[in-house]
Amino acid sequence: MEKEKIKQAIGILNETDTAADLWMVIDKESEVLTDPIMDFILGTGVTWLSFFLFFKTGEKYAIIGNLDVEKIKRLNLFDDIFPYKGSPKDDLLKLLNKHNPQTIAINYSIDSPSADGLTYGKYLKLLELLDGTDFKNRLISAEGIIAKLRGRKSAEEVRRIKQAIEVTLEIYDKVTARVKPGMTEKEVARFITGERIKTGYAPAWEEDHCPSVFTGPQETGAHSGPTDNVLERGHVFNLDFGVVYEKYCSDLQRTWYILKEGETEPPQEVIKGFNTIIKSIQLAFEALKPGVKGYDIDKIARDYIVSQGYEAFQHALGHQVGRSAHDGAALLAPDWERYGKLPFIPLEEGQVFTIEPRLYIEQGVVTVEEMVVITKDGAEWLSEPQREIYLIK
Repeated sequence: MEKEKIKQAIGILNETDTAADLWMVIDKESEVLTDPIMDFILGTGVTWLSFFLFFKTGEKYAIIGNLDVEKIKRLNLFDDIFPYKGSPKDDLLKLLNKHNPQTIAINYSIDSPSADGLTYGKYLKLLELLDGTDFKNRLISAEGIIAKLRGRKSAEEVRRIKQAIEVTLEIYDKVTARVKPGMTEKEVARFITGERIKTGYAPAWEEDHCPSVFTGPQETGAHSGPTDNVLERGHVFNLDFGVVYEKYCSDLQRTWYILKEGETEPPQEVIKGFNTIIKSIQLAFEALKPGVKGYDIDKIARDYIVSQGYEAFQHALGHQVGRSAHDGAALLAPDWERYGKLPFIPLEEGQVFTIEPRLYIEQGVVTVEEMVVITKDGAEWLSEPQREIYLIK
């Protein structure tokens, strides 16, 4: 996978909108604090200050501490490896002077956490090493490069995501059969965690709120953990959950209604709320294609929900998924300051997104989260969509 992503990265360096002569990844003491892109281009960590140089010509070099050499050699990823004992400066300047890159992309970003892996300390060290040269004036952000590298999923990456989705949906099926009125949110979470552990897969995010469980009337934030709230008849309850399969995540939400004694179907206000969510997801899905902006997709779902008499949801409609449950750069999101320029990045083929609107009704929180992949001229469902609200007797 690392060879595949490095090849992809070099291709991205040659594209007009992300053109750079050199992309340089810098890391140190990876076990303490690592650049998230290291898992893509190396699949392991380093001890001492290290430089991984990828030129648009296709040449690839590593400058690393001498005791890391054997481990990096075995990966067979680089044309040459330059070990050092005292300082990496001589080897770094030698390579830079030889290739004379006019633009050097490094990993910082104002808006995208996945592209902001270069710490300020390592940035200052880089400037120190480049002091007295013009190379320090040629540094640019690698945000666009990393956005494309993380966003454009290969067939193998999509396969892994699909497997994570399949496991998640199988566990959700067991919830419908197992969960009963009188259980607490924490008890439901323990059941799901137990089923996940049986699969051998890790949670897609922190275990204290993976799964998140919400039952009945509440305004709890979407990223909070389960509580002692009891599932009662007449409640809507929902789950937010995902797993990791071979480094790739799923992230899905489903909604249930707990029937009251004598009920055979939910009340009309529950059905209306649920159907509004499903329709908003479908409208957003139908508008997805390469080149459109996430802002426009978010607006479609947001406006529809408001047109049905509900308040607009207080978050983005969807985010990318990959090695992390929240991945990539482009978002399906409104024009809010907290999202920066991410809602206005054109969508690309191969990106995997969630679509996850929500609304509040008297009986609880109604939300469904699906996963889709952008195709050449539209989008495809990766998760089997929930079309009807699940019922618990």
